[in-house]
Amino acid sequence: MLTRNCLSLLLWVLFDGGLLTPLHPQLQQTLEAQPRENVITMPGRRSSAQRVKRGWVWNQFFVLEEYMGSEPQYVGKLHSDLDKGAGTVKYTLSGDGAGTVFTIDETTGDIHAIRSLDREEKPFYTLRAQAVDIDTRKPLEPESEFIIKVQDINDNEPKFLDGPYVASVPEMSPVGVIRTALPNMDREVKEQYQVLIQAKDMGGQLGGLAGTTTVNITLTDVNDNPPRFPKSIFHLKVPESSLVGSAIGRIRAVDPDFGKNAEIEYNIVPGDGGNLFDITTDENTQEGIIKLKKPLDFETKKAYTFKVEASNVHLDHRFHSVGPFKDTATVKINVLDVDEPPVFSKPMYTMEVYEDTPVGTIIGAVTAQDLDVGSSSVRYFIDQKSDADSYFTIDGSEGTIATNELLDRESTAQYNFSIIASKVSNPLLTSKVIVIINVLDVNEFPPEISVPYETSVCENAKPGQVIQTVSAADKDLSPAGQRFSFRLSPEASTKPNFTVQDYRNNTAGIETRRSGYSRRQQDLYFLPVVIEDSSYPVQSSTNTMTIHVCRCDSDGTILSCNVEAIFLPVGLSTGALIAILLCIVILLVIVVLYVALRRQKKKDTLMTSKEDIRDNVIHYDDEGGGEEDTQAFDIGALRNPKVIEDNKIRRDIKPDTLCLPRQRPPVEDNTDIRDFINQRLQENDADPTAPPYDSLATYAYEGNGSVAESLSSIDSLTTEADQDYDYLSDWGPRFKVLAEMFGEEENYNTDKVT
Repeated sequence: MLTRNCLSLLLWVLFDGGLLTPLHPQLQQTLEAQPRENVITMPGRRSSAQRVKRGWVWNQFFVLEEYMGSEPQYVGKLHSDLDKGAGTVKYTLSGDGAGTVFTIDETTGDIHAIRSLDREEKPFYTLRAQAVDIDTRKPLEPESEFIIKVQDINDNEPKFLDGPYVASVPEMSPVGVIRTALPNMDREVKEQYQVLIQAKDMGGQLGGLAGTTTVNITLTDVNDNPPRFPKSIFHLKVPESSLVGSAIGRIRAVDPDFGKNAEIEYNIVPGDGGNLFDITTDENTQEGIIKLKKPLDFETKKAYTFKVEASNVHLDHRFHSVGPFKDTATVKINVLDVDEPPVFSKPMYTMEVYEDTPVGTIIGAVTAQDLDVGSSSVRYFIDQKSDADSYFTIDGSEGTIATNELLDRESTAQYNFSIIASKVSNPLLTSKVIVIINVLDVNEFPPEISVPYETSVCENAKPGQVIQTVSAADKDLSPAGQRFSFRLSPEASTKPNFTVQDYRNNTAGIETRRSGYSRRQQDLYFLPVVIEDSSYPVQSSTNTMTIHVCRCDSDGTILSCNVEAIFLPVGLSTGALIAILLCIVILLVIVVLYVALRRQKKKDTLMTSKEDIRDNVIHYDDEGGGEEDTQAFDIGALRNPKVIEDNKIRRDIKPDTLCLPRQRPPVEDNTDIRDFINQRLQENDADPTAPPYDSLATYAYEGNGSVAESLSSIDSLTTEADQDYDYLSDWGPRFKVLAEMFGEEENYNTDKVT
């Protein structure tokens, strides 16, 4: 009894009357009851200021995964101290998986898992529990949260996530991470290996699960094998017509290695005939390609023998002890005879011929032979494409070349053409050779002075002064050591003005022979110079040099060579002289235009009235009173200079001030009309009372002793038709136009009457 009371007291201390106790029949040892204190208010039982213990205390529940029982798996039990067993308390469950994974008995508080759980999918669930009054639906305790953990069981075997695995190990590798079971594993024997690996959980104990994977191991290659020729002798047959640089055969050494370890380099061992051939490596097939370095000739040598060495390019020092990584083989080449074209004795022929050589002259020959067994004769002909103008011909049998046209070195100094030789037995087999013919020069052109042909001399030149150095040029091809001589022509040797000094180096100097030259006396000198060459036959020519006399300063610098500059100021430059000349030309043009316009105006005035050419027409800007108006001009006084002229004040204007009349000198009886008019013009120009505008006055006075007498129509008693104007033609060129005009009118009237 005491024991039971003590146990009850202990349980009461551990589980205060308001605690919820989780129960689990299998895992009670894992439940931990940890009371927590909280300030709560229980209506009707405690005051609000009292510290009380919380009514719900638990840590967590556990449930096994992969439960396969027929009944729901029991998880635990919830209980409140307010539940007296009277059925007035209702338990509710909410949260993660409530109703779908977990259920609770509303009356007893038992929690069950209604489906199988998988810890690998979800390891725990968080739920909330609450006790409420079954009648009022009011919570009796605050809602609290708890966790249900899914307990793991061994239901998954180990898995290799990335299998199957691939690994590579160099052949002949030492012990490493993956240990080889066989020594000296050779890739050339077996390259691929497959290893099965198993992994167990629970430390390999009974009941543990296992997983397997496959590892594919490849042995990588190392250069542990030298190249080897499959046979010791290779036989090749090569036609003698094979081109230089062409491939004539292939040989191959075998290397069981792979990749760069199997790369092979081939070399010809120096020996018999090896200098005629070369060998390279085909990077794709690792074969040795034998190429021809020099042409083959069956008639000279029919067979060649040499050795070829094959070796690895990339060596591995670890396997040097195995032996030399190279091999040799013998190559025998048999040259095959081929029907070949003729062969010329020279690769190129050079010949010489003088220009103007007669047509048909033989200048050289070419030779070609058929070197094949049973040689055939050869035919020659010129390739027309290279000698389209047919300057040369060739003998088809002998191969001699002759001229077919006259040659001129100055036109073409060298000819280049091809000659073709063909076998008579097989004309399709031909060979070609180039022939160069140089045309030699014949001295046919005389030498001439090189530029310049003109020079100058200063007026103040002194005797012996060199004014120009000249040289010669020859159109002919000058031979080595060609010499030109210079001298004055015989007719110029007597003149003391200039001389020619031959320097004997194919040049000469023009020297003065006297002092002082004057442009006013002679501005140009012509000096004939004779030039002679040293070739055969000797050719010479006379060249005339023009020498200008120029004005120079004290240093000999030429200032001017023009004759017109003699009369110009010394200080004017050429530009200034040109400007002055242009101004003079412009002024002359203006004067000519002005005179032409004046003459045109006079002609228009005369042609104003064709019916009465004798009328005097006066043009002025002011409007007068007609013929009765005699106030503006007193014409009567102008008709006869003998009329006593009274100096009267002008009546057509109102003078500003009273001017005394000027006394005019009396006119002499025999005064010419020109002097009379000039006198009147001077008086009007000097008259201050003259009007400010121009006026035209016509004077009808003809002067004394006129052959035509009076021309006024006032004194003409006869009619115009009765007049004879033929006498106008005798008056000279001044009356030519007038005579033609009146002569035309007379002819017109005569025709009209007729």
